[in-house]
Amino acid sequence: MLVLYSDKIIFIIEIIGTIAFASAGALVAIRKEMDIFGVNILAVTTACGGGLIRDLIIGRKPPVMFREPIYTLVAIVTATLLFFVIYRREHVLNSRLMAIYEKLMVTCDAVGLGVFTVVGTNAAFEVVGDRFAFLQIFVGVLTGVGGGILRDLMAGQTPFILKREIYACASLAGAVACTYICREAPTVYGMFAGGMLTIILRLLAAYYHWNLPRIRIEKDPGEKQDQ
Repeated sequence: MLVLYSDKIIFIIEIIGTIAFASAGALVAIRKEMDIFGVNILAVTTACGGGLIRDLIIGRKPPVMFREPIYTLVAIVTATLLFFVIYRREHVLNSRLMAIYEKLMVTCDAVGLGVFTVVGTNAAFEVVGDRFAFLQIFVGVLTGVGGGILRDLMAGQTPFILKREIYACASLAGAVACTYICREAPTVYGMFAGGMLTIILRLLAAYYHWNLPRIRIEKDPGEKQDQ
């Protein structure tokens, strides 16, 4: 009973995460002035790309996004609705309402990141057991951030996770926690702990604008003019 109940909760949260990821992909496409087909492609890529990469790595055939198209359909519906709302009211992109919407999506995105990370970690565990911790962690992180990487590459921009705030590191921390807690406790506890750690770290990073150290190279005025 506990397993069935937790599976339903995970499914609901996965749908919430899918909506958030699809919205993020759709907004990137809209701001890049793509047509409705491009908007849907980026939305589906963002929402389902990480899971597709996961399934290819662990040899799950066919991938979940094709066996259970509900996630793809949710992404398409989300992107299409968002496209037509902005298409009819273009000023919404620069309105206060959009700012509020994006803050809400940050929260949903954090939840989705946490859930997809531990779902990916657990999927790898189900295939290889506890023999390859690195594989579990690697697959968990890719499940969480892979869709966003593919989205940014398709949109012709540097992937978000490589330049702004703590995102992939939050996923990494959650995947590590999930992997090692599941070795000592029931899987549901490991997934809960790893997911919550990812969510909390991501929300704190978004709120306080935490960034990893980086080197800023100042360009001389002549070089800026040439570009």
